[in-house]
Amino acid sequence: MNNPEAMTVAGISVIGLQWGDEAKGKLVDLLAERRGVDIVVRYQGGANAGHTVVVGDATYKLHQIPSGILTEGVMNVITPGVVFNPAIVLQEIETLTARGIPVAERLMISDRAHVVFPWHIAEDRAQNADKVGGESIGTTLRGIGPCYRDKVGRVSAIRLGDMIADGLRDRIAQVVEFKRRALAGFTESFDEREWDVDRVFEEYSGYASQLAPMVGDTTTYLLDAVEAGRNLLFEGAQGAMLDIDHGTFPFVTSSNSSGVGVSAGSGVPGRWVRKVFGVAKAYSTRVGGGPFPTEEDSDIGNVIRELGNEYGTTTGRPRRCGWFDAVAVRYAARLSGVDGLSLMMMDVVSQLPEVRICVAYELDGKRIEHVPARMEDLRRVQPVYETLPGWRTDVSRATTLDDLPAGAHRFLERIEKLVGCPIEVVSVGPSRQQTIFVGELSAD
Repeated sequence: MNNPEAMTVAGISVIGLQWGDEAKGKLVDLLAERRGVDIVVRYQGGANAGHTVVVGDATYKLHQIPSGILTEGVMNVITPGVVFNPAIVLQEIETLTARGIPVAERLMISDRAHVVFPWHIAEDRAQNADKVGGESIGTTLRGIGPCYRDKVGRVSAIRLGDMIADGLRDRIAQVVEFKRRALAGFTESFDEREWDVDRVFEEYSGYASQLAPMVGDTTTYLLDAVEAGRNLLFEGAQGAMLDIDHGTFPFVTSSNSSGVGVSAGSGVPGRWVRKVFGVAKAYSTRVGGGPFPTEEDSDIGNVIRELGNEYGTTTGRPRRCGWFDAVAVRYAARLSGVDGLSLMMMDVVSQLPEVRICVAYELDGKRIEHVPARMEDLRRVQPVYETLPGWRTDVSRATTLDDLPAGAHRFLERIEKLVGCPIEVVSVGPSRQQTIFVGELSAD
């Protein structure tokens, strides 16, 4: 290492601690603006992720492009850990450019990123029809899982660097022939156009010509950046409870969405990550199938959904809603190395007559304080709740902790104790201004 100053680099990671949709995009946008961030790094996931960022009166919905794209002077990088849908990215670029965001100047995409093709989406449709334990996994049908499967399987994978190089048509023809043989039993799930080599080649070579100026070796770029002392912010997609290895398997995403995925997806060693923010809502939500211990399939669940506008950014699906699960959040925070919490949607729980926190589970009559690994066990747990009186106060204009009522303070203090991390950010509404910063961040 030639640069002794490099060890002072501020590598920040933002990790969702629930089942996704925790409002990570808002925090990334805020930190990119406040902490002198040079580069925002998207390190895993695909177009199944959706980040909503509100700037003034403008709302931006992002799927593959990092949330730092809205901040002048910040470079945004999509790394090899991401599976890449060129059609969706180009649509996002067009939309953002039309709104005055110079995306082409602020975006770099890895030539190692694997590309989603039409057959991946068709495979996703067929796969999602199958049930696990009587329940569909509930994917977004964006082809993410099948693309990751091809990445691991290798023989039918195409990376972005392959897409912009010579020989793409021959490679597509090879993959289509392989897929026809491998998926012979699922051909009814495919539109014949998805097998048409010339059609797919024409479509994807068109994408390649538009994307080529933004494609490069992001691994070398990021390693050079950290060694030069530049400030990086790593942006996760989905949430830690959906991690392929450590989440509520098999009802998970297809990548390492917890903090353990940062280095693998980005190519930046963990030694450079100096601060990890864990993001959680003041309640819990989940989209798709799978066990959800604190779910309220009831009037209160419906109230939370409507107050929080809990509908998917990517799909518009209504989210399942329930109380804050401190068992799950503590597990996800430990797994991801979190040292500071960002608690979102406090404006929602501030309108409820009472607020509940799950402090433990009961499984077969025994109290446990960990997340069971087996789906069957997690389905059977009963949440053990503490109930706090509501404070029924509009907190949307609060700018400091002193502006919050006593009941809100008790709620925040209890979460800090149960999760084992200090709360450093409290969100009281969707806009940048509706944010309370605590401690070190309050001085920025």
